Amino acid sequence: MFAPTTYKIRLAGDADETSLERLARLDSAQPLEHPILVGEIEGRVVAALDLDTERTIADPFVRTANLLAHLRVRAAGLEAASRTPDVAERIRAAMRPTRIAYG
Repeated sequence: MFAPTTYKIRLAGDADETSLERLARLDSAQPLEHPILVGEIEGRVVAALDLDTERTIADPFVRTANLLAHLRVRAAGLEAASRTPDVAERIRAAMRPTRIAYG
């Protein structure tokens, strides 16, 4: 079992470009395209997931299997949240008058 603070997962920003390029070279892979989720261990980016293609890259010298699983779960959560209308939109939809069609 891992402590909840073992990993830090966040969206990559412009400041992460160098880390992502290094990670791609270490993994012998092409760099990922944004949007990207990155996973950090002890403040260092060691894994990343492309949110559009779900392609991953990771540091082969660090145990990242569990972190990659967490990245995939977080990506699935972000995708589900993006498809769910916000609360205000759902309330407005529920309050709209219903029209009955008579045939």
